[in-house]
Amino acid sequence: MLKPEGHEPVAIDDPEVAAILDGAVDLHVHPSPSPFPRRLPIAEAAWQAHEAGFRAILVKSHHHSMVTDIRAASEALGGLPIPVVSGVALNNYVGGLNPYAAELALAQGGRMVWFPTISSHAHICVHEAEGQNMRFPTNNLGLRHTTEIGILDTDGAIKPEVLDILEVIKAHDAIMSCGHLDADQTERLIEQASSMGIKRILVNHPNFVIGAEPERVRRWVGLGARIEHSICQYDDRTSFYQWGLDTLLGFVKAAGVENTLLGSDLGQANNPLPVDAYARMVRGLLDAGVSKEDVRRLIADNPADLLGI
Repeated sequence: MLKPEGHEPVAIDDPEVAAILDGAVDLHVHPSPSPFPRRLPIAEAAWQAHEAGFRAILVKSHHHSMVTDIRAASEALGGLPIPVVSGVALNNYVGGLNPYAAELALAQGGRMVWFPTISSHAHICVHEAEGQNMRFPTNNLGLRHTTEIGILDTDGAIKPEVLDILEVIKAHDAIMSCGHLDADQTERLIEQASSMGIKRILVNHPNFVIGAEPERVRRWVGLGARIEHSICQYDDRTSFYQWGLDTLLGFVKAAGVENTLLGSDLGQANNPLPVDAYARMVRGLLDAGVSKEDVRRLIADNPADLLGI
């Protein structure tokens, strides 16, 4: 098993933090290849996570399924040091609400299907309203602007293709992420998925783009959803920094620590490395009075359970 060329070794200097990170699972890494500028490729992300003690990572692209990218990286290096999985985000670039794309990704070993992210109404509106203040990457391939994709038809009913996709997710016991749908559509999707018996339901960064308050998140948890918060939005070194830990802890209190997990949401060019952000977050939570056991649940136990490992 070879390390990638130019590998940047990782060492966690804080022994207490290093011990807690042992066994962590990051379900939100953004490596290359991607039309967005990225700091590290899949294999490098895997090796850095491995050296920091992580058990597994899940990588994501807004533009394509990374399932085959993982396979190519693994074959080129004679394997990867930890399990690396992916899925597919249902944006314009894979045909939108495309059950064929979801089925292909999951049949090849994918573990997550994200409903529209950068093609959602909420994302497009926030991006247009805030411009550079949103701090979201710009593609470097000159791609046309994405068009809006929602899960409801003109009568307000769930679209048939959404139901098809949910059946595919259920058949593979995969994770259904609500993507960047607004809070109202997110709630409809959670209700529908729950009614169909889908067990792995995830809401990413509820207060970023989606626009949900803690009380609404509490209701989603009651329907069977789990809530992921992006570490990058609580690390003042990142371009996505927006809130202090008090905001995060307010959401954790509303949802319950048993229903909450953390993901780096990092890998972008000019941002800290994912494992470095985890180390900063763990130290911050400990200093804020969160117990070691609860920190472990947020970064290791809960994401591992959601992933099914």
